[in-house]
Amino acid sequence: METAEMNAINENLATEHLKIFYPSLQNEIAQLSAQGNFAGIIQATVDYLKILLKESKINVVNHNIKMMEWLYKNGTFSVKHIIENLFIRSFGSLRKQTDENQWNLLYQYMPIEFQQIYLNQTRLDEIMFKKN
Repeated sequence: METAEMNAINENLATEHLKIFYPSLQNEIAQLSAQGNFAGIIQATVDYLKILLKESKINVVNHNIKMMEWLYKNGTFSVKHIIENLFIRSFGSLRKQTDENQWNLLYQYMPIEFQQIYLNQTRLDEIMFKKN
């Protein structure tokens, strides 16, 4: 195993960071962690972002996205894969919950790498599920 991957944040360490970052989700994260359900933990954070968007807390959502970017940049392949396929993929549903101005503000402060992944996912979806 490559040294960088060995020093990267694995699912267990990412879970501990998320427990601290999301105190209101701490019990849910602990329960999902006990089940070994890291994907469920990431989904819980997505659900929390949706609640924040309903409350028009765009700045808080941006802060949460920055935290996920940090985990993504420092995570193992597995952590990155789950963040890409759950967290970043959820941007489509987050976009549907916002008006155009809110989405533009959110997108403007979104990490460039997340923007690129999201755009690639969207393009691939359009190709795979091409509407006639």
